[in-house]
Amino acid sequence: MGSIQQEIQELKESRHAVILAHNYTLGEVQDIADFTGDSLELSRKAAECHAPVIVFCGVRFMAETAKILSPESIVLHPSPDAGCPMAEMASAEDVRKYRADHPDTLLVAYVNTTAATKTAVDICVTSGNAERVIAALPRDRKIMFLPDADLGSNISRSLGRPMELWEGYCPTHYRIHPDEIAKARAAHPGAEVLVHPECLPAVVEMADQSLSTGGMLKYVHDSSCKEFVIGTECGIIHRMQKENPDKRFYPLDPVPVCPNMKKITLEKVRDCLRDLSNQVELDEETIRLARAPIDKMLEL
Repeated sequence: MGSIQQEIQELKESRHAVILAHNYTLGEVQDIADFTGDSLELSRKAAECHAPVIVFCGVRFMAETAKILSPESIVLHPSPDAGCPMAEMASAEDVRKYRADHPDTLLVAYVNTTAATKTAVDICVTSGNAERVIAALPRDRKIMFLPDADLGSNISRSLGRPMELWEGYCPTHYRIHPDEIAKARAAHPGAEVLVHPECLPAVVEMADQSLSTGGMLKYVHDSSCKEFVIGTECGIIHRMQKENPDKRFYPLDPVPVCPNMKKITLEKVRDCLRDLSNQVELDEETIRLARAPIDKMLEL
């Protein structure tokens, strides 16, 4: 074990801390985490772990969600500038204005939203549970899905349920185009193609499976196939290869990279644990209001 990993381990033990890391973070960050997962899995861990200190290795809205679900914990975000462009595309002010203009519409928010925006919506979803949650909503209610129009469009088509769609998107997945899928199939004809539902609908149509990161990990583990083209942020391949050493995984070309996820480094994890720096601060009212749509999601 390298010296910085040892420092982190010692600091974690002295702080009685838990380190949570998203599947898109650097492999070395995933390796020092207590739990690695997708947004839904990490939301559950944050709610259940009851640790005095939580280090959240992911983008800003994820660290905020951990604070909302574990308000008694000190939640540290190693790189405060690691934001999510998609989350910023649906401000709380704009969402409240939409609600005022459409009071009978259910506001369904992807968990990729800020804490402030969560205070203005009815229910949250993740890419892993969105179809199940939306399918359970009353059929006679109109729905506005925000902020990811591509994820919303893919869900709407899958469920056969019309929804209004916010004009947001994930820059990393938006850059994945159908010609890249075609090129990958030609290069790896025996591989199954897995893509994330944040991708363009035209990309999803070309894939063998459209799955959340947690769904992808389960699928490749259970599948008899030995080769996979992975159409999402490249960080997940580290975990896939680690958990499935007998299988091969190919990223797209160009390789999809989320620059904000890659801002989380071992040095930043160590420093925030050592100094208890970069604490996520949310006022009680924001926590109370933002927790309600998350709790509704977790109940379902």
